[in-house]
Amino acid sequence: MGSGRTGRGNRQAGVQRSLLGGESEAPAGDAPLAARMRPRTLAEFSGHEAAVGPGSMLRSAVERGVLPSVILWGPPGCGKTTLARLLASHVAAEFVAISAVSSGVADLRRVVAEAAARRAAGVRTVVFIDEIHRFNKAQQDVILPYVEDGTFTLIGATTENPSFEVVAPLLSRARVVRLGALGEDALGQVVDRALEDEERGLGARRLSLAADARALLLQGANGDGRAALGALEIAAGMTADGGTISVAEVQQALQDRRPYHDRQADYHYDTVSAFIKSIRGSDPDATLYWLARMLEAGEDPLFIIRRMVIAAAEDVGLADPRALMLAVSCQQAVHFVGMPEGWIPMAECATYLALAPKSNSTYAAYQKAKEAALRTAHLPVPLHLRNAPTGLMKSMGYGAGYRYAHSEPEHFARGERYLPEELGVAQYYDPGSLGFEAAAAARLRALSGSPPDPGDDSAGTGRPD
Repeated sequence: MGSGRTGRGNRQAGVQRSLLGGESEAPAGDAPLAARMRPRTLAEFSGHEAAVGPGSMLRSAVERGVLPSVILWGPPGCGKTTLARLLASHVAAEFVAISAVSSGVADLRRVVAEAAARRAAGVRTVVFIDEIHRFNKAQQDVILPYVEDGTFTLIGATTENPSFEVVAPLLSRARVVRLGALGEDALGQVVDRALEDEERGLGARRLSLAADARALLLQGANGDGRAALGALEIAAGMTADGGTISVAEVQQALQDRRPYHDRQADYHYDTVSAFIKSIRGSDPDATLYWLARMLEAGEDPLFIIRRMVIAAAEDVGLADPRALMLAVSCQQAVHFVGMPEGWIPMAECATYLALAPKSNSTYAAYQKAKEAALRTAHLPVPLHLRNAPTGLMKSMGYGAGYRYAHSEPEHFARGERYLPEELGVAQYYDPGSLGFEAAAAARLRALSGSPPDPGDDSAGTGRPD
């Protein structure tokens, strides 16, 4: 493992190179607890054994003094910045941190020039780009050749899927390392270390954390180590030296702490995907859980309702036609009453959709009909189905021989054709066997003269099971 003594970025000396060329000392005693408790070694970096634990690609590389360019992908508070610093330290490299939010092309060119000068002097540089997904293509293209030729090693950090946000050439030259939210065991290690550490943490105050308060803190942090330490610091500030931090103090510290969520990236789509699949799987408990996750995180209610309208049509379908009406009514109700009470009709609608019988027959039928329509768009509309508003059209045979269904028994023109002749006997709709659709299927069989389905006991009810 590298000695960490080369370069002004030596973490043992507590020095970090900034974009502007200055130096910042290791966090002072009055710095936030989360800053003071940053892990100083990979051994202290808890909760990411798969990514940097013994035997992992990154761990093995830095132990050999080698560090490839990497993209660290994970939610806020999982330790991306801390890990970048540790990796740079272990390979004795100068650590240069920049933010994609506030840096432009001129800043990047200055960083490149400084890295090239260091390289000529035999000093490696690690350039850490926080929120790299915020760089546009032109900005990413600026650094690409220097990552490729080894002028510096890139460590990018992003909360969003790099497959969508990082240009392919740059992505191909970096390893993507996924860092998940910290589990409760790892969070517990972080919290316990802060309570015990007398140098950097709260150890000198001899505080203890009640078991139920600890459980609440770990749960309320939602996998965010920085949030856990921030809440611990607030709760500790309300507790006398030598005292015990209680549930009440942790509750105050976590006040209005919402789960991490985004409006456009992976968490947004992954969560709503879990919600829809729970509806499709007829699991009302999971449906309500994911609904609550979204609403409590501040997701747009109308986005959720739009997904419920789609689920009502796609997944419930004709097994219960009332589901679509209820979903549309839910939108009207939420628009009328607003939030926060809007969660009540949303929960009712979501539960109904989960409990409703399911059928995707119309969804599947449309896909088949669409394929046929695209393939046979050249076929003319049969003459007897054409509208004939003028005498000329009638003389040309438009509408000739059309049978008005309402004038025939059961309002059904038996034997009439409504598809182009070239399609023959085509069937796109294959009715399901649940709810309203069972009755619809029985009616279709009756109209077509097919024998009844011996397993059908709902024919003629017109009602869901």
